[in-house]
Order: sequence, then structure tokens, then C-alpha cells
Amino acid sequence: MKTALPGEEDCMNISDVEMKYLKLLSKSYGTIEAAAAEIINLTAIQNLPKGTEHFLSDIHGEYESFLHILRNASGVIKLKIDETFRELSAADRKSLATLIYYPEEKLEQVRATEEDMPEFYRRSLHRLIRLLEVVTVKYTRSYVRKQIPQEYAYIIEELLYGSSTSAEDRMLYKENIIDSIIDLEVAEDFIESMCDLISRISVYHLHILGDIFDRGPGGDIVLEALMNHHSVDIQWGNHDILWMGAAAGNQACIANVIRICTRYDNLHTLEVGYGISLRPLVMFALNTYHDDSCPNFKAVASLEDALYATDLESLAKISKAIAVMQFKVEGQLIEQHPYYEMDALRLLHCVDYDNYTVTIDGKTYPMNNRFFPTIDPDDPYRLTDEEEAVMNRLRSAFLESEVLQSHVRFLFSKGSLYKKYNGNLLFHGCMPLEKNGEFSSIRTSDGVMKGKEWFDYAEQLVRIGYFGSPTDKNKKRGIDFFWYLWCGYKSPLFGKKKITTFERLFVEDPETWVEEKNPYYKLVDDVSVVERILEEFGLDKDTGHIINGHMPVKEGTNPVRAGGKAFVIDGGLAKAYRKTTGIAGYSLIYNSYGFILAAHEPFDSKLKAVAEETDILSTQVAKEEVSRRMLNKHTDTGKALQEQVDGLMRLLEAYRRGIIKPDGA
Repeated sequence: MKTALPGEEDCMNISDVEMKYLKLLSKSYGTIEAAAAEIINLTAIQNLPKGTEHFLSDIHGEYESFLHILRNASGVIKLKIDETFRELSAADRKSLATLIYYPEEKLEQVRATEEDMPEFYRRSLHRLIRLLEVVTVKYTRSYVRKQIPQEYAYIIEELLYGSSTSAEDRMLYKENIIDSIIDLEVAEDFIESMCDLISRISVYHLHILGDIFDRGPGGDIVLEALMNHHSVDIQWGNHDILWMGAAAGNQACIANVIRICTRYDNLHTLEVGYGISLRPLVMFALNTYHDDSCPNFKAVASLEDALYATDLESLAKISKAIAVMQFKVEGQLIEQHPYYEMDALRLLHCVDYDNYTVTIDGKTYPMNNRFFPTIDPDDPYRLTDEEEAVMNRLRSAFLESEVLQSHVRFLFSKGSLYKKYNGNLLFHGCMPLEKNGEFSSIRTSDGVMKGKEWFDYAEQLVRIGYFGSPTDKNKKRGIDFFWYLWCGYKSPLFGKKKITTFERLFVEDPETWVEEKNPYYKLVDDVSVVERILEEFGLDKDTGHIINGHMPVKEGTNPVRAGGKAFVIDGGLAKAYRKTTGIAGYSLIYNSYGFILAAHEPFDSKLKAVAEETDILSTQVAKEEVSRRMLNKHTDTGKALQEQVDGLMRLLEAYRRGIIKPDGA
């Protein structure tokens, strides 16, 4: 059925579905004037410059560096300060930057030395207001209002926009407000709110391209910060999916998580961050491996860096105990899922337990450890009763950790394997490719998958694993599949032929440690390959980009690939990779003028940043300018706004033709 105004050639045809939509819309915009006003408002927003996007990857639990980069907006705030306050000395500009990054700590420091605090407050407020005017210039008042802390919303709006047409009166008006703030002794709280607002509004949208977790001590702290961020999306990394699998109860994922934490002396995240007790494992490890010094399991940590003061020898025993259990439960998983095609990881049955050698790919190697009291050579993948009891206790602890489950639900709600955003394709790892550049075909129990279909299938399966009903036959498959995504050869998150954990722990010959990368990492330099991947995801090959992390960009190599069509932005935020990259991470910034890739220098600590007013020095290493300034109408948000405009235009027409009656008619 369609509704039309009779007697006119250009009658307005409206389907029943559209009529329901327009009537619903009319409840919000009940008059011609209201609909027209909203069309004008939305059109104005469309013609503003696009908001600034920031891309970060491979945080690896390095929470202090990450939080600083959030606060300084990847160096953008310091740049704005330098541009806005050219009359100030370099020292004063640094001091202002530190105040914005760490207002509470900086105010405490100033209080101890400043003789005239009211004058400091006045000076700081003037500078903060001026800087806020600069960073908010391309946003609507409505958007800015939503970012302002509720308790100071009216005051900050008045300071920003004023209430008088006279410049002199406006200045006097601002001075009176500032006087009141100081006289009422709320200056410090107000300054903190202003500083937080500047940091917040400097980044319109944040993209995290995976690996929030790993060896660093604060994956949980990073997630808390992201949960409080105003606009963020996440592309899962292999380390994220490992923790997500552990939270779903996958024993192989649990064992890997604990092994990595013990290896890097990072039990703090498990025990303090998530309240997961390792006591059953600790007791088992110390009893079982009492006579084994476990030299090849020594924790990679220095005592001054360790957040968890523990005996490193005990850590080594715990690490070995959980590693042996890991190889057992992984072997069971591989046997249950032949489609994984990961038999190369089942090595416990390849060990000669009389001579302590292991045969890998047809070649025999001596092992560096001869103490395996829990392995039955006739049934090497079977957990002993004690090991099984420990694993069950650990599984319960992961499932019952409310904080961990909350963080994982957030990762599911804001995260995915890939994201299409403003014409660009974002993912953590790789598109599995063959050497000739063709998409790899992956055998599954549901048929052969490749390309985008493989990404979609993999994501759906792990979502079923976590959220599916216990009666869903695919739930166990989904739980098991978390582990495949962590280290499977064709996993879009792993991107290597084989993970060599066993070899690195038990074989001294480094030729066994090699982890061959997927051809993607070479072919990402090929423009035609990148364009084909973009087209596979329905994106414009001429204007789109691939943005991913995962593989640290070696010092001297270019993070900009395929003639600018791809960015690989893992620059070594994790301390362990800084020798490889020579820097401490990349940030990719996409504003209305184009892309800017910034390389960051290492960050020491928050304490030093406040005391010495140090910052993460960011150097621009690449820039791609667009031919015309990007406006909101050129973005995904703009497309959504245009759909609203189109609907309102139809409503306006329906009002004017008498098909729908406006309020008061």
C-alpha cells in the first residue's frame, strides 16, 4: 500500500513502512519549523571539518606510556600550545603542557613553591580558556557541551562563548567569572576539569588496533582507561583474544596467559588486577619441581622493574609447571580439531624420554631439560590428576573474576576482528595470503573460507563461544577457537606459520625458533594486493587505506607501505621491542587535512614527567595530505547525518502536502 496526495502529477508516494517511520519522526519534530531547524543544524554539522582520529596499536600492557599518549593526544596538545602561545618561553609552554597532562600532580608541585597561588590560578585559567577555544573551534557547541563535566557545563560554556557582543564587556565578564572561581576556592578543581576536557576533546575518536595485553604490567589499567573514553573502537589482537579465550574458560588460553605472566614477572595483573589466585598452581609447582632449578624458565625481569616482588626461582618453577600443562591441553585441542592443521605443535610424543631428544620436522635435537615427572611417555598429553585439579581451579578463577569478565564484555562490545571506518580498513594482524598474493583458503567444518568471509566466520564463532547458550552445539567449538585465533597459521591475528614456544623453551638450536611470517607482510608493499584487499571489504581502492599493527617495524624500515595505501603502526610501545624498532611506538593521526604518522621517543615514568616536565617527544615521520579538506559530510558520520536529513526532508514534504498533520494543525 502507498499513500499519495491525489490530483498531482508529482505526487508523493509513501510506502506503509516509510509512513510509520515518518509518523515516528514527527513525534520528535512535530512542526514544519522544528523539522526545518533540525535540517539546518544537521547540514551545518556536515560542513564542519571532520573530527581528529587517533590510531594506536600494540600497547602490550605498557600503561604509563599509553596513558601519557592519551593525555598528550599523541603530541597534538603540545603542538597546539606551541602554535597558540608563541609569546611564552619554552619553559612556560612545557609547564602548561605538564599541567594539562597531570593537573592534580602538577598543582601539588606548584603549591609547594608558588608564593602567589591566586595569580597562578588566574594565569593558568586564562591560558586554558584560550587553548580550549583553539581545540574546540571545529566542533559544534552541542558536541562540546556533551564533553564538559556536568557541574561546570554552564561556566565553561560562558567562558568559551561569552554572553555579550562587546569584546571589552566579554573580557570583563570572563574576568568576573575567574574571580569568582578563585574566591570560592574551587580553582584547582576547575583547572583539573579544564585540563581533562582539553585532553578529551583533542581526540574525536580513538582506534586501538590490538594487543592491549601482553608482557607489560597494566593491561587491566589500559582497559579501565578505554572504558572511560568517550569514543573508541578496538580491533582485537592475538594477545587480546588469548585473554578473551581464558575468560571464556579455554584451558589452553588460560595456560598461555599464566605462562606469559610468569615469564615476564607480571603476576600483578592476574592477582591484583583481576583477583585470580594462583595458589593451587604455586603449591603444585613448588612441590613437583622442587629439585629442578628450571634454568630455561627464568623470568625475563629486573627486580627494580618488577611490580610483583617474588622469588625468581619460584617463578621459573611455576612457569615450567604451567608450560607442561599448556603443551598437554594444546595437544588435546589439536587432536580434537583436525581442521586446525596444527599437528606440528604436538611435540610431546616426539620426545625420546630415555635420551632426552626431540624430533622436529624429521630432525633430532638434544633437549636442555630432563625433568618431566608429570609426563607419561605412553600417553604424554594426559594431565595427571593433580594437574587436572589445578587446571580446573584456575579455570574457575578466570570464569569467576568479575573485573576480567567486565573487561572482556567491553572488548566484545567495542571490538571486532576488523573495522571499516571512514573508508579505511583496520585490523591487527594480517589478511592470510598465499605467496602469489591470492587469499588463503581455510578449511573449516563449515566449508572453505577465505578473505572477508574468513574474518566474519572467525568473529562469529568466538562470539558464540563466549555468549552462546550452553545448549548451543557450537559453543564448545567457539571456546576452542579462541586458541586457534591466538596462534593458528591462518589466523588473521597471528600471521605466522608456527608458534615455537616449545622449541624456545627446550631446544637450544635457534634454527628451531624461526617463526615464518605469512606472505602478507611482504605483499603489503604491493599496491595491487592492498587494493584487492580493500575491494574485498567493499572499500574504495583509490582512497582507502589498510591500517594494522602486530609486526614491529624494524629500525630503518618504512611504516608506510604500498605507496601510502597501508600503514603498519606497531612501533615498539612495549619495552621489549624498542631494540628492534629504535623508538617507543607510533601514533597515526587522521584529521581534516590528511594523515600524520608520529614516532614516539621512550617514556620513563609519570613521576619524572611531572617532576622534570618531560614529555614523550613525537617526531612526524610521514604525512599524506588530502586534495580537499575533509568535512563531516565526507565521513561515515556524515553519511548517517545525510540519512537523517533525507528523512526530515521527506517529513517536511509530507507536512506541506498534508499527508501528515503537524502539531497544532
